[in-house]
Amino acid sequence: MNPERMNVESFNLDHRLVAAPYVRVADTKRLPGGDVITKFDVRFTQPNVDHLEMKAVHSLEHLFAEHSRNHSEKVIDFSPMGCQTGFYLIMQGAPDFDEVAALIEVTLNDILRADSVPAANEVQCGWGANHSLEDAQAVAAGFLAGREKWNVVFA
Repeated sequence: MNPERMNVESFNLDHRLVAAPYVRVADTKRLPGGDVITKFDVRFTQPNVDHLEMKAVHSLEHLFAEHSRNHSEKVIDFSPMGCQTGFYLIMQGAPDFDEVAALIEVTLNDILRADSVPAANEVQCGWGANHSLEDAQAVAAGFLAGREKWNVVFA
């Protein structure tokens, strides 16, 4: 199978060949003003084999978005993948793997110590009832358990 090259980087990735958990550079862009941003594929579960439940995804999004900014001013966004297998972490500049992995590790450890999900209410969230701190913490612990493999994308 040799599909036509697509505009979306992840659509060109053979998801059958990756081995989650991992962290990889998915894209680097130079913006018209000269700034550089880098998008990281932070893959929690094996594509087409497993997925994250939505309460865990939603709560991890809130927790990571809030806590990661305590450790880095380079964080632009932390967004869930529609396939529910991971997240995109978008950062200013072109941080190296070690910097990104350290940020992810310290943030996930913050999540393990959290006693609530930030902004999990009807005022600050569009679906405030759709959260689970326990599920998010279980997913964070699982990803941290695979820390030594984060830099290995392909089996």
